[in-house]
This record gives sequence, C-alpha cells and structure tokens, in this order.
Amino acid sequence: MPIYEYFCTQCNLKFELLRPTSQSNGIASCPRCNNGAERIFSSFACSSKSTEGISTSLGGTSPCSICSATSCAACTGF
Repeated sequence: MPIYEYFCTQCNLKFELLRPTSQSNGIASCPRCNNGAERIFSSFACSSKSTEGISTSLGGTSPCSICSATSCAACTGF
C-alpha cells in the first residue's frame, strides 16, 4: 500500500497516510482537527554515485531541500 501526503487548510498540517490506491484521491480526515484534507504532490530526492564514488543528485538538482549544493559532497546541510 502506498503512502500519500495530505494538507489540511484548516490547521495547516501536512501529514502522510498509508492508503489503498483506490482511496488515494479521496478526502482524508486531518489527525489534528478532523477536518477534510486534500492530497498534495509529494517531493522526493534521488541520488547516484559516480564512478569516482561522489554522490550527485539525478537531474542536476539539489538532493536536499535545505542546501543549494549540486552534490552531497559539497552539501553543508547536515
């Protein structure tokens, strides 16, 4: 079963739910305020090691949302 992300506009909570694909587009109940929350697009990062063993993000973008480095070796976000 996939994990989906939802956002509640009532209390501004972003949360995840493990739901069947058949229920993925349905309104989810917010765990904080019990109001309806809508599904949002999830963002994720992928990285790969070069033949030299240097980690780089696929697609040339930062693998991490807290730094602007183009490779994990140059990232100071940790």
